[in-house]
Amino acid sequence: MFSKISRYKKQEDVVTTDTEDKTAVSKALRLLSETPGRFLHTVEEVDRLDHLAYKYYKQPRKWWRICDANTEFMSPQALLGKDPMKTTHFTLTVYDEAPKPYWAPLLSALKETVGVESVGLKKEEVVLIDRIKTVGLEEVSVKVPQYRHTLIIKHNVMNIAAENLVSQITALSFVVSPPEPVGRIGKQIIIPPNTVG
Repeated sequence: MFSKISRYKKQEDVVTTDTEDKTAVSKALRLLSETPGRFLHTVEEVDRLDHLAYKYYKQPRKWWRICDANTEFMSPQALLGKDPMKTTHFTLTVYDEAPKPYWAPLLSALKETVGVESVGLKKEEVVLIDRIKTVGLEEVSVKVPQYRHTLIIKHNVMNIAAENLVSQITALSFVVSPPEPVGRIGKQIIIPPNTVG
């Protein structure tokens, strides 16, 4: 029995028969409808789909309309950034004159960590810093580039939290800034019009 606002109410019934001639009745697959209109909502930390549905449709059970309009997300949790898979940036600063960081053990250890799905490394020159070097008997001023290396780690927070990854990075003698989560907060989602169905 479906309520009058159910997205399955108007779906036709499908009858299937198994090898023992037993029949079962179910609903046909529901195809996504077109979602015209481009009203956008900026995601906030406190957002819930049922609350958004109430805010825009005065009916909390119509949350699925918002999901239908945002097809690039595989789950309602991902739509609001509440899924357990998170991407976090960990910034490390390295001077060009410093001994070269030994990245292989760090990247290998992170990739083998339970809950880590992927690890990437991005390098950017941040600034040139004046340094005094002794060349022979003279002191000379040289420009030394400072680099920012960003570890981009996709991880399951049910298995490992960003704070544990920081501990793992520092245990391998790297200095790391506080983790920066990359998420949906502040990003926009589509709110389709409140049509019948």
